[in-house]
Amino acid sequence: MLARLHSVALQGIEAVICAVEVDVPKRGFQGPIIVGLPDAAVKESIHRIKTALNNCGYQFPRSSSVINLAPADLKKEGPAYDLPIALGLMLGDAQISTDRLNQYLILGELGLDGRTRSVRGALSVALLAQKMGYRGVILPRENAPEAAVVNDVDILPVSHLTEAVSFLTGELDIEPVSVDGQVLLQQTRQYEADFADVRGQEHAKRAMLIAAAGGHNILLIGPPGSGKTMLSRRLPTIMPPLTLAEALETTRIYSAAGHLPTGSALLTVRPFRTPHHTASAAALVGGGTVPQPGEVSYANHGVLFLDEFPEFQRTILETLRQPLEDGVVTIARAHAAVQFPARFMLVAAMNPCPCGYFGSPLKSCKCQPGAIDKYLARISGPLLDRIDIHVEVPAVPFQDLRAVADGTNSASMSQRVWQARRIQQQRFGAEGMLCNGRMSNRQLRQFAGLDNEGEALLRQALVQLGLSARAHDKILRVARTIADLDQQERIQPQHLTEAIHYRRLDRQL
Repeated sequence: MLARLHSVALQGIEAVICAVEVDVPKRGFQGPIIVGLPDAAVKESIHRIKTALNNCGYQFPRSSSVINLAPADLKKEGPAYDLPIALGLMLGDAQISTDRLNQYLILGELGLDGRTRSVRGALSVALLAQKMGYRGVILPRENAPEAAVVNDVDILPVSHLTEAVSFLTGELDIEPVSVDGQVLLQQTRQYEADFADVRGQEHAKRAMLIAAAGGHNILLIGPPGSGKTMLSRRLPTIMPPLTLAEALETTRIYSAAGHLPTGSALLTVRPFRTPHHTASAAALVGGGTVPQPGEVSYANHGVLFLDEFPEFQRTILETLRQPLEDGVVTIARAHAAVQFPARFMLVAAMNPCPCGYFGSPLKSCKCQPGAIDKYLARISGPLLDRIDIHVEVPAVPFQDLRAVADGTNSASMSQRVWQARRIQQQRFGAEGMLCNGRMSNRQLRQFAGLDNEGEALLRQALVQLGLSARAHDKILRVARTIADLDQQERIQPQHLTEAIHYRRLDRQL
């Protein structure tokens, strides 16, 4: 007897319909076989399923069953097919009957006692069910919260194989789980860190304010202990709250990779990722035989902080150029190409020289000129072009360290950022949360016009600093953000002057 159920296969973070076809003939004693490009975890499922069925009081078919996972040319990975295969064997063996199969997507790992265990990609599965018009998804209870943020789909959690069987046969009603994503986003945005913790460095705080307001990448250069890491870690506290669409996209990445905390429904704060400078290219941008996301994707709609920037291998840093430009990472393999979202803000921090004290008035630098040039040359010009703001973070004077009054705090900075972002939302209209840092060349010409004084100022800066065409565009985008912070409709000369100041390090590096 032939049974057909619907499950899913993951390609990157995208879910694809996978039909689980089970044929249980009346004859044959060779045991079941699985076809359709299964990996080792899928092949081993037969042993888990056999023991689970026996321990739950059901019969494992003794005939030569054939289990086909279609489409046959798509690699099937992981233990998520345990539950649909087990149900298919029971249906094919006429142990149970149901008319609900075509209404639900089914996935879940089984323990030897029949209990279900969580699987990867539940959020992507729910989104696929919504898109394809399925009534709902039957999945392990641990995965229910993340899938339940999707509207118009019944998320039916099961803790045991017998629950899934009872529901399909009509003996048990399961109450669908629902989660309001908007309520979650409003309730859980809390940060312990605050920019008020950073003593002095008002100039650097101003640069961080501009970066957050326009979604600009930023490079901090200064001696050890000047506060570069403190400033960077506090950047998410002033960034706008995640929208539901942004939260869903970022949560899908963590869910598909199996890194979403158990029981979590949604990532509600912007990610802050800090890979070590010894990280490989695959760890940073993604890769592997089976493509997996890297740190740039885990930082999607958040911050990627690269401390000790020149200590990363130059070839690895160059892999950042595509995601910084396009907002996605494409990983090509022989059988397929997978795309992962990677729209993040890059915050990089570095010392001005190997010892860290070049140009410091407090401590003399002991590096040879050749060593300094070699150190700075680890960052290529094309990569530097993609960083909008370069700011020097000098050592903090004693009087600032011991000051009683706090400096600029996150609350006041966040309010200004949100005001600037609202202006950008009105400017770009239907294009959603697009910000100045992501403006296209066409939009740049439309919204970043200059008067005669501004044209002359920009021309002089480009000639004197030898800036590239990309740096020219970066200056205009930053100037547009500064004007938005001042709530000015047009870019004024003072806005352009400040934006040019943030490119002065091009000449040094």
